[in-house]
Amino acid sequence: MKKLAIFLAVLLCMAALSLTTVLSIRHKALPASATGLKIRGNTGIMTTESVFKSWKQTAKIGAVGDILIHDWLYEDAFTGSGYDFKPMFQYIKDEMRNADLLLANQETVLGGVELGLSSYPTFNSPQEVGDALIDSGVDIVSTANNHTLDRGERAILNAIAYYERAGLPYVGHFKSESDRHTLRILSANGISFAFLAYTYGTNGIPVPEGKPYLVNLIDLEAMKREIKRARERADVVVMSLHWGNEYQRFPSEEQKKIARELAESGADIIFGHHPHVLQPFEWIETKGRKVFVAYSLGNFLSGQMWDYKDIGGIVKIQVTKTVDGGGTKIELHSPEFFPTYVSNQHLHRYRIVPLKDAGRFGLADARHKQEEILQHMFQWIHP
Repeated sequence: MKKLAIFLAVLLCMAALSLTTVLSIRHKALPASATGLKIRGNTGIMTTESVFKSWKQTAKIGAVGDILIHDWLYEDAFTGSGYDFKPMFQYIKDEMRNADLLLANQETVLGGVELGLSSYPTFNSPQEVGDALIDSGVDIVSTANNHTLDRGERAILNAIAYYERAGLPYVGHFKSESDRHTLRILSANGISFAFLAYTYGTNGIPVPEGKPYLVNLIDLEAMKREIKRARERADVVVMSLHWGNEYQRFPSEEQKKIARELAESGADIIFGHHPHVLQPFEWIETKGRKVFVAYSLGNFLSGQMWDYKDIGGIVKIQVTKTVDGGGTKIELHSPEFFPTYVSNQHLHRYRIVPLKDAGRFGLADARHKQEEILQHMFQWIHP
């Protein structure tokens, strides 16, 4: 009983500590043999009598690029009494769900219909967009981008209220300083992932005085401090960065410089967006670690067309955690990419489809385009 009491006391302390630092933890249970806990007979009582055993687990983390809701899309999603974006994901959601954790860049604020919907240049989108993301397997949304302040603080607070009701974690815009200070940590297969998100700017719209928490801006020194804090609490630090130059298919020197500094400061994975076209993957090796960078994941769902703006994809990478007598080791490996295409019929029936099958949806020479995109994305690394 004494051992059980000690175990329960430790567990309660850990739970109390986690409440101060973590917004949401989702996880798949580990086998009891991996935890060092022992179930006594058939009593269901756990003790700490067994010796800690080594174990290895792998989780697949994925990301998609910009969810950029132009008026053509929400007009297409209108049902007469509301909005339904789920059909737009019907051909791709199985592939989206084939990840243990999936991040999406929600480029437009889900302020909802009460504020009046709007498109370029100042966006406000239906909250039903989030329902479709949840249905398609998205686990967390990045919300720091150049459109975050398009419709002001009220739109941000409306969006956050929706995310909280829906149970969809968000990172990048916040409702208070306390909210911003709360780390977003999600877990899968015994591996914990901390998510951080930042943007280069807000299209010239000033951040309201005294409310810097409304959107995270790129500030390398502040970001390095947050990476350090995240590394103390999670196995893997995932950065979501809104950066680079629009419509450029290769990263700028500034993107590369920022990626290198963040990698050296402890970031493990960097998912980029903003250019609205795909940019190649890269490994950055530093201090005995390999950091994975996807400089831009392009548009995943938007009303933009042609010149590669209607091609995006789902990137996934394996993360393996090994725990033994020598400590804990994290390895990133086996990146994969599933190219996608946004089809429409005269600005109606918008659908995200596999690029390889896009010929059935009107894209000429889709198979060749698929090969071209894969070569483009993997030209600096081997899949």
